Amino acid sequence: MGETILAAEARPWREATQKPFVRIRGISKLFGDLAAVDDVSLDIYQGELFCLLGGSGCGKSTLLRMLAGFETPSKGHIEIDGQEMTGIAANLRPTNMMFQSYALFPHMSVEKNVAYGLLREGVPKTEAMARTADMLSLVKLEGFARRRPQQLSGGQQQRVALARSLIKQPKLLLLDEPLGALDKKLREETQFELIRIQEDLGVTFIVVTHDQEEAMTLSTRIGVMDRGRIVQVGEPRQIYEAPDTKFVADFIGSVNIFDGEVDAAAPDMMRVNTPEGAILCPPLPGLKAHQKVHVAVRPERIQLSRGPIKAANTLQGIVDEVAYMGNLSVYRVRLEGGRCLKVTAANGLHEENPITWDEAVHIGWSAAASTVLTK
Repeated sequence: MGETILAAEARPWREATQKPFVRIRGISKLFGDLAAVDDVSLDIYQGELFCLLGGSGCGKSTLLRMLAGFETPSKGHIEIDGQEMTGIAANLRPTNMMFQSYALFPHMSVEKNVAYGLLREGVPKTEAMARTADMLSLVKLEGFARRRPQQLSGGQQQRVALARSLIKQPKLLLLDEPLGALDKKLREETQFELIRIQEDLGVTFIVVTHDQEEAMTLSTRIGVMDRGRIVQVGEPRQIYEAPDTKFVADFIGSVNIFDGEVDAAAPDMMRVNTPEGAILCPPLPGLKAHQKVHVAVRPERIQLSRGPIKAANTLQGIVDEVAYMGNLSVYRVRLEGGRCLKVTAANGLHEENPITWDEAVHIGWSAAASTVLTK
């Protein structure tokens, strides 16, 4: 393995002396008066599998298209591997792009689809076919070279499109919702295949997705986008466990958010008053009494019991809904004031008397499970 494939282990973004492979500085893209991308600056390092995550219309695909050269920035600069991209045509950039639709040629075999770009560039046919065979082996499609795209499953078509994108050996591969057309189970399986291929080749990947679980599974780091801006960049665990804003906490996974104000703070504990009651939290430096804040608590960090719970934060309610998910159950607990909280609990093996609908329950969580947000 070369050094370029070890970004996930080396974490170069933690070292101020490391040079980014992709530098984005003050990029904006205006469509009339609408800023699809608004003053984005971002560093991505060699060998990363970086995910741009956000809802529809947040600007992530527009940002990707500017990296590819398919859109021209209204302002700002993009640099790839030390080269300024301003004025560089898409076909001359050290990038390739894989689209959600795959855009395979239906009249060509798998082999010819993958080799097409090399043959168009004048690579000798013998060399092109040898490289194609190597690429089909990498994506585990060795026995499918003579088939047409319509004879393949969705996952196999996705791998053909990936092979075609990679065969020209780009320094940077841009993937726009690459797994969006696959069903849930196949998408989950293909995520690990994508990671394996990226690690084998050491190519820097930037993936656009709206799927939070997909971003958490694939990425070395995630850039969360909202309304044209990057609102947080971090490793998956950091984004999930320590969101910077209410939006990020709510967008990544499932969360209960309490709105309140700071009541009192001590060196080791802080109390936040909310309509549901006082919540004890870890202290956050710089907060003042009566300051408006939000408290985020993940459903899996909350205990659920028929009897009282010993915890820093406790509430009581009635089970409104239960969703059995196999390995876990999701409970919606209605508090006395009418607010519903989501709680997840692992299902025990052959559990005889699980908590069910309309039961009175106690819920509780530690102070450490509360994340205080000021934005």
